[in-house]
Amino acid sequence: MESAKKRIPSGGGPTRRKVLATALAAGASVAAARVLGLRNLGSGAATEPLDAMSVTTGTDAMGTYAMSIDDADAALAIPDDAFFGAQDLDASVLPEQVRPAARLPPVAASRVTGTLQPPVTGINAPRLADGLDWISPLSSETARVTHLLRRATFGYTEAELDRALSDGYARTVDRLIETPSAEPPAFAVRPAATPTPRPSASPSASPSALRTAMPNVSPMTAASPSAMPNGTAMPSATPAPLTNTSSINIGNLQAWWIDWMTQSPTPFAEKMTLFWHGHFTSDYRKVGTNSPAMYWQNLTWRKMALGDLRTMLYWVTQDLAMLRYLDLAVSTGRAPNENYARELMELFALGVGNYTEDDVKAAAKALAGWRLPMRTEPTATVGIFDTRRAFTGPVTFLGKTATFDTGAVIDQILAQDAAATFVTRELARYFVSPGVTDAYVARLADGYRRSKYDTKTLIRAMFMSPEFTSPEAYRALIKSPTEFMVSTAKALGAPSNTSQIIRGYGSLLGQNLFDPPSVAGWGDNASWISSNTMLQRANYVSQVLGSVRQIPSAAKAHERHLDGVLAPGTVQEINNTRDDRSRWFAVFVSPEFQLK
Repeated sequence: MESAKKRIPSGGGPTRRKVLATALAAGASVAAARVLGLRNLGSGAATEPLDAMSVTTGTDAMGTYAMSIDDADAALAIPDDAFFGAQDLDASVLPEQVRPAARLPPVAASRVTGTLQPPVTGINAPRLADGLDWISPLSSETARVTHLLRRATFGYTEAELDRALSDGYARTVDRLIETPSAEPPAFAVRPAATPTPRPSASPSASPSALRTAMPNVSPMTAASPSAMPNGTAMPSATPAPLTNTSSINIGNLQAWWIDWMTQSPTPFAEKMTLFWHGHFTSDYRKVGTNSPAMYWQNLTWRKMALGDLRTMLYWVTQDLAMLRYLDLAVSTGRAPNENYARELMELFALGVGNYTEDDVKAAAKALAGWRLPMRTEPTATVGIFDTRRAFTGPVTFLGKTATFDTGAVIDQILAQDAAATFVTRELARYFVSPGVTDAYVARLADGYRRSKYDTKTLIRAMFMSPEFTSPEAYRALIKSPTEFMVSTAKALGAPSNTSQIIRGYGSLLGQNLFDPPSVAGWGDNASWISSNTMLQRANYVSQVLGSVRQIPSAAKAHERHLDGVLAPGTVQEINNTRDDRSRWFAVFVSPEFQLK
């Protein structure tokens, strides 16, 4: 399977829903079979009865049932009888814990009937796969609202869904976009945490699982002890204010953001923050944890999430983490470093093919002069421009010869038609579909350009476009690991004890926050999926369900979270469940829940 660390080239064509659904269904079958213990040993042995998902005791199922990635991928690629699910067994011989029971009402087949509506021209239509694809329900207002919440937020709690359904689609779009982003509680001092037991996995389970351990240094801030959303008690000592010399603990920072993803009253702001985090990448391994640079960067992306692109690019350039990550802080007029200049054009604003090597060299000279604060400047939260380190002569950049400063470099980049097109395509692939057409992107980019790169205007046009709620867009995207884990927690009522579990599974699922694999960020869609990552998703669900004492009713979970639009295999899996925990498990590991 394709590595989760590869970005799918935008020019490679749309990812077909048939491929996604087939991979998800096969992976989910492997995951469910292993976690539920329905394993055929190939020697005539009886089915192994296991405690269903280990949820009654909260035991981590991963250590016992994790397989090597080679074995799992082989099972996915070459079907055999080594793995099967409850649907493959006669109910009379099922272990008691997975035998259907009358306690929950049975789930009916998909209520959506008819044929696909005529395709919307802005998105390439997917090919259908018998039994693994779905007819879009987006002709109904209810389905449009849930579709919007899956794309624009991290899923929803019951209360969030009820409010959105009451408001309707258009008013919900207005509320998500127009409500000012709520600021998270300040990153506060915590005691040095006892290391959370990491989910066990084979050495081949995830390359990032083998990385060096996170540093264990306490963060510093001026926040009050009661500020943390999960109620974690602060040390009795008076917290010191954060300065650019304060050390932080990256594990605590990850948990802080995950807490806020599950609790924020403005979840769209967090979704946009995650987008920019993957677009304007930096990682804590190079940036370091001897300053709050990664924390301050997170605050910047949230603050600027829906602002104008010009201002954001300026903040990106002077950001302390970015200055370290892409080496602009060591660039001088005499010895310009080209790393930031190249990525500013290639990955952040223009895209490959819209600049030359001479433009990279010219931009590197024009941007030289930024440096990091010295220890004698502890209150500085952004880079400092030192004219003594700058280049003072004229350069020819993107066809214009002049003496450029940072603002002029950004202005010249945004004067290129490619800028609006590139950023629009990135956002459309993130929110709408990997198969957006050039015509659709061009239409949105034209409005973005005319709005002087106002991102709020672009997002509104995107959400209100017919392409966003077209049949072709329905379930055309796969949830990233963070989206999947947070949406699972929110469906269960957003319990506050899940952030550490989510943090622990980040690297195993391929998305360790503040630690992207490269300057290109994370991959997307099919790159998230292999039989191994599907197994780890199922293990995550098992552990979360085991950690929640009071499970909400799952009687309508398939309607509230899957639109009641289910493949036959999912219907059968759900109807094989005996209680709320096992039904939630079946919903969360289903192919339908992995999609958005």
